[in-house]
Amino acid sequence: MADADVVDGLAALDVAGKAMAEWAATPPRKRSELLTATYRALTERSEEVARLITLEMGKPLAEARGEVAYGAEFFRWFAEEAVRVEGRYNTAPAGGYRILTVPKPVGPCVFVTPWNFPLAMGARKIAPALAAGCTTITKPAAQTPLTMLFLARIMEEVGVPPGVVNVVTTRRAGEVVSALLADRRTRKLSFTGSTEVGRVLLRQAADNVLRTSMELGGNAALIVCADADLDVALDGAMVAKMRNIGESCIAANRIYVEEPVREEFTARFAKRMGALSVGHGLDDGVDVGALIDEASVAKIDELVADAVDRGARVLVGGERPDGPGYFYPPTVLVDVPEDARMLETEIFGPVAPIISFTSDDEVMAKANDTEHGLVGYVFTRDLQRALRFTEGLETGMVGINRGLISDPSAPFGGVKQSGIGREGSHEGILEYLDVTYAAIDLP
Repeated sequence: MADADVVDGLAALDVAGKAMAEWAATPPRKRSELLTATYRALTERSEEVARLITLEMGKPLAEARGEVAYGAEFFRWFAEEAVRVEGRYNTAPAGGYRILTVPKPVGPCVFVTPWNFPLAMGARKIAPALAAGCTTITKPAAQTPLTMLFLARIMEEVGVPPGVVNVVTTRRAGEVVSALLADRRTRKLSFTGSTEVGRVLLRQAADNVLRTSMELGGNAALIVCADADLDVALDGAMVAKMRNIGESCIAANRIYVEEPVREEFTARFAKRMGALSVGHGLDDGVDVGALIDEASVAKIDELVADAVDRGARVLVGGERPDGPGYFYPPTVLVDVPEDARMLETEIFGPVAPIISFTSDDEVMAKANDTEHGLVGYVFTRDLQRALRFTEGLETGMVGINRGLISDPSAPFGGVKQSGIGREGSHEGILEYLDVTYAAIDLP
């Protein structure tokens, strides 16, 4: 695998810069057709791509297939958006002249993507950028470079011109990305990853006043009210907690259950978590694959030990299995005290702490008591209650009676220190467009 240095990174920016004018001038219909062709190619080769994702990232093959379908959908969605980029022409309110607005691509974009969704996180950035007329340089996570290279090859094969989609693989991410952000030809940064790294990149982006999109860490609260349909809540909690082995910024990090249903929900949830099988992602019947690396397993082990030391009880799991591999069993803890580290740290693994509550005001305050604000989940059959939580939770997204919220047609993003901007939906293409305003004299 190529290990790029700063010279290599700037070479990618050279070709992206040279391709920019021609790609921006490419008719929107042509850009749309190339994105559609990418969607079709990914769909046709989904099994090949899914196996690659499982082999380099560890998630079960069924989860990898889901990621391919999800990632491909961004190309289809933004193929449709590419031909709907509109400006406006109108009379100024005071009269005497006209207002013309013209949307234009921002310019070459630098993307830094994570390892947990190695296809989808790149697709979510590349598709709207190309639809808007921008060229791209993607620096994938060092743990999962192969999937992004495979996507770039597919896009080359369907006819995306040279220089439009570039991939830079490196173990020296800090110095390579810093050099790209310091170059005046770069006009946009989009990053998905931890809040800590996001803060560093925002400081670097400030020097050239770059357009930025930040999808950062989460600490999602999942709230089960006493009036919820417990079957629906259990299904939703399993998805929100265990999708992608829990290695997701929108994973349920804290599960709050109202006291009247706490005992029943906890028992049923623990039974379902304990029934999940752990093993190699390509093996039949495996529900929970390997975590990404040793550091990830060690962190989870430490968080569980910390909670237990402070008084939490383990209902299922809680111990790293013997043998090779970065595995950790699905784990459920109860009686988790408020000072446990896992309640304020993004767990990023198959561990679910359950905490009881007795009132909406109490749980709302606890859910919002975090620097993060990406997503929250609420299970209730009371419409007014659901709307109060939707308005009261300090998050960019809320799942109501649903544990899966990601959708290319919906705006994905957070508030507070969980991010800036939105990906997907119509808002997603606006992140890659500047607006020029012309005042036209017309007495």
